[in-house]
Amino acid sequence: MLPFKRILCPTDFSEPACKAIKAAGELAESFSAELILLHVVGAIPALDAPTGMVGFDVAAYQKELSDSAERSLQERVEEHIPEDVDARTLVVHGDAAHEILRVAKEDEVDLIVLSTHGESGWRHRIFGSVPGKVIRNAECPVLSIHLD
Repeated sequence: MLPFKRILCPTDFSEPACKAIKAAGELAESFSAELILLHVVGAIPALDAPTGMVGFDVAAYQKELSDSAERSLQERVEEHIPEDVDARTLVVHGDAAHEILRVAKEDEVDLIVLSTHGESGWRHRIFGSVPGKVIRNAECPVLSIHLD
């Protein structure tokens, strides 16, 4: 388990997630570990359109979301990650918790660093929380960073 060689830090670009990115960068620097910053683009629901209406280009929209996420990840690396840290960015599509766990397993991650925030109330009861699912199902240690 120690020392950490590869650290995964998923982000939704929120303020709490930026705090987790900073912590992950500091850990990566301390352990001379590779840092993977990950963003998961959620699925776009399919909608039936009445005949004769102009279609919506889902593929182009998903590409724009991916490109925007990649730019935002690069900005986070430049703003929050020490220059001597080997950091790479990754944008994937799908269910956030599932994709975080998949990437962690496939890339043989030693630690996941994530922020705890997000859904509350009825949305949390129905959909659950991404950090909760990751913490319960990860095969490696998970460090949760809470925004004060």
